Amino acid sequence: MKYADLHVHTSESDGTLTPKQLVREALYRGLSAIAIVDHDTVGGILEAEVAAQGADLEVIAGIELTAQYEGQEIHILGYFLDLQNKALLEKLNLVQLNRIERVHKIVNNLEQQGVKLNAQDVFDISGKGTVGRMHIARALVKGGWVTTTAEAFRKYIGDKSPAYVLGFSLSPVEAINLIKGAGGVAVLAHPYILHDDALITELAGYGLQGIEVYYPEHSQSMVNFYLDLARKLNLLVTGGSDFHGSVKPDIKLGTIKIPIELVEKLRQVRG
Repeated sequence: MKYADLHVHTSESDGTLTPKQLVREALYRGLSAIAIVDHDTVGGILEAEVAAQGADLEVIAGIELTAQYEGQEIHILGYFLDLQNKALLEKLNLVQLNRIERVHKIVNNLEQQGVKLNAQDVFDISGKGTVGRMHIARALVKGGWVTTTAEAFRKYIGDKSPAYVLGFSLSPVEAINLIKGAGGVAVLAHPYILHDDALITELAGYGLQGIEVYYPEHSQSMVNFYLDLARKLNLLVTGGSDFHGSVKPDIKLGTIKIPIELVEKLRQVRG
């Protein structure tokens, strides 16, 4: 059997492995395909593709777009993207500026909680990659405000925490259309975080093509529910580990993997 992990992150967003290191890890784990879905960037894909040349590993060009809807974050995965698509690249440049602004807002909120964190400390950790909450969490750990990144999210920057800021400019519909316009397949990431599963039906009506059924935080009952929902809505089924490297040490690459046949179904419907 051949398997794929369709949800992995690199140092181009909030993972700790470079794209080249990720390819090595995927080969070590015996995977046949990985999808790099860094947050709001496609910057690491070319390096990974070059690193995988001559190896028995397919690198799928992907992304995890951050959208907001009725006060909550919704993440839309895109697979088999055209990396030269002008509309996609232009929008991603705007999203990068949006993310930088968000960091400053969260840092200001942290200060109101008595936490003195310098935004530059966050940018030093993110480097040239897409900056996000995981980098803030790592800065909080480095500054001694918390002992783990999980504690940082739970105490300060998680969705329901006091320093959290939403502030993303994309709607789910815009994210779906952006992915499909770039020749990709639009899939809802980790649906368990949604407050209302009826939203999945709504998104399917807007052109959503798949749902991430297999995910580390999904119980077997959740998997069964989402499999049934995918059948009812005629959505493709995907899955992945949401691998981030050392910042999520309990999640190894390939912890969640899917048969390569599901990847082929994705490939068949791309734009």
